[in-house]
Amino acid sequence: MSTAARRRATDEPSWLSRLLLAVGLGFLFIFLLLPLLAVFAEALAAGGRAYLEALKDHDARSAIALTLLVALLVLPLNICFGVTAAWAIAKFDFRGKSLLITLIDLPFAVSPVVVGLVFLLIFGAQGLFGPWLAANDIKVVFALPAIVLVTMFITLPFVARELIPLMQAQGREEEEAAVSLGATGWQMFRRVTLPNIRWGLLYGVILANARAMGEFGAVSVVSGHIRGETNTLPLHVEILYNEYNAVGAFASASVLALLALVTLAAKTVVEWRLRREVRMLWTTSALENN
Repeated sequence: MSTAARRRATDEPSWLSRLLLAVGLGFLFIFLLLPLLAVFAEALAAGGRAYLEALKDHDARSAIALTLLVALLVLPLNICFGVTAAWAIAKFDFRGKSLLITLIDLPFAVSPVVVGLVFLLIFGAQGLFGPWLAANDIKVVFALPAIVLVTMFITLPFVARELIPLMQAQGREEEEAAVSLGATGWQMFRRVTLPNIRWGLLYGVILANARAMGEFGAVSVVSGHIRGETNTLPLHVEILYNEYNAVGAFASASVLALLALVTLAAKTVVEWRLRREVRMLWTTSALENN
């Protein structure tokens, strides 16, 4: 087939590209921009003063603080697990590797509500460890530990899933060269591995953070819905909406929306840097092979 024939076979008519663009932009406006605008419009419907008063409420401030605290506790654990699992999978060959990859993907396949029920069966009053926890006066369910545990489970795959393909593409030649030159394990990780994966790691952290702050189903099961104590922002929004407090509900929802927009902006920047590094990596690899 000639070059002109191939071009005719792959080039779409201009009206089709314009139609696809219009459909895509229409979907984005209806399903993304319009709901966001509606949230801010409803939040400010009673005026800026009512909006600020809703956010100054004790329960609202407690929900915001708890949401941020859970994210701060979960993300370091996610980073440790994600880097360790990705390093093991990408750099070493061992029996059970496929099983480990499957287990990392497990949270994607399980409903968050089911996750909450499982943790309730393990740490609840009638659960596996319930009697022992009660005898030692340790409270897990309907308290911060259970919220952190279920959020950790839900967000477990994000960092590892971003790092595994990146570290597999990078190979292990640089680490082996560092070790052969006398570097310790920590020196090799800090000076060779970490700089190579920093943007992928940050990308995974951003995704995990977004999920941690917005998680509803699993947290709803184990939190107990205690006002001012175990309600995260999504739970607080639901309670206010059920009580017909539209201004309070949408004001709290607007905080979540703002956090999502900040996360989206950070994700876009990191995604651009990550694509750039992967492209440079493939270019370098192609030059070396030639």
